[in-house]
Amino acid sequence: MLRSVFDSVKLLAIEKELKNEQEDPDFWQDSQKTKSNGQKLKVVQSKLKILKDVSIKLSDIETMCDLLELENDNAMFEELKNELGKLEDKLETLRLETLLRGKYDANNAIMTLHAGAGGTEAQDWVSMLYRMYQMFAEKQDFSFTLLDYLDGDEAGIKSVSFLISGENAYGYLKTEKGIHRLVRISPFDSNARRHTSFASVDVMPEIEDEKAIDIKTEDLRVDTYRSSGAGGQHVNKTESAIRITHIPTGIVVSCQTERSQIQNRETAMKMLRSKLVELKEQEELTKLNSIRGEIKKIEWGSQIRSYVFCPYTMVKDHRTNFETSDIQGVMNGNIIDFINDYLKKSN
Repeated sequence: MLRSVFDSVKLLAIEKELKNEQEDPDFWQDSQKTKSNGQKLKVVQSKLKILKDVSIKLSDIETMCDLLELENDNAMFEELKNELGKLEDKLETLRLETLLRGKYDANNAIMTLHAGAGGTEAQDWVSMLYRMYQMFAEKQDFSFTLLDYLDGDEAGIKSVSFLISGENAYGYLKTEKGIHRLVRISPFDSNARRHTSFASVDVMPEIEDEKAIDIKTEDLRVDTYRSSGAGGQHVNKTESAIRITHIPTGIVVSCQTERSQIQNRETAMKMLRSKLVELKEQEELTKLNSIRGEIKKIEWGSQIRSYVFCPYTMVKDHRTNFETSDIQGVMNGNIIDFINDYLKKSN
């Protein structure tokens, strides 16, 4: 499996082909093609670098083994064990990447968070998860783009949509789809009682190809409104925000973070395209649940993960039973262990 994903000869051929595309005089006139080429080239070059690093590491270990055969050096033996541990971690990372071979796993991810049961407490929980995913993106060297934002009534966020871009972003983040449960002493309760709140996390692959699905103009209702929430100085000055309703399915998407109505419309259409492709995949692959997974109410009993701040500290994934007591680390974006454990156990 590793050889099929990390075939250096094949990767070098792809790298050459992508670089040759860039030499076409018309290449830079097509922004979508330019972006796609750049993303693919970055992925290929990243894999080639990993292969080179592993090759160097193996060579170093082989040299150390030869030296140990000549002399019994305890310090060198300990160093060898340390290097073998690092190599094992690197190979495990490569193995996990071989699991990300779904149709859309290599795509960027569009995520939407919604507050569920719990009122202001749940809206504050959404803002905490929003920060967690921002920090996760930063740690993984992914880029983060806010798409839509709706403030909470008193505090926090009612709903927020954002794009996380990077190698296999959707492949990793699709594991986060579901209901996330918070248990803590509420800062909004004057009696300092313990509260349970819920938020839903929806994840879609970003679909760049406009031909991926046919969207008829007559099936759309487009509304404009003034932006609200986080968005810069242009917010609330013009009706630049866009809400698009796909009448046949009832799907609603919105975008308010771009500077112009045209840009917001383009982004909203991309979100709608992604949702419709996702819906099509759901209909075709219902038994496998490969894209959307099971849709559940945002309430008790349907959560995929619990975050407990009180009376003890623990984050537990109910699908895999993976857990940690380092709740602050998790809230600071350290969720890759949860993601990797899910990928290993679901493949």
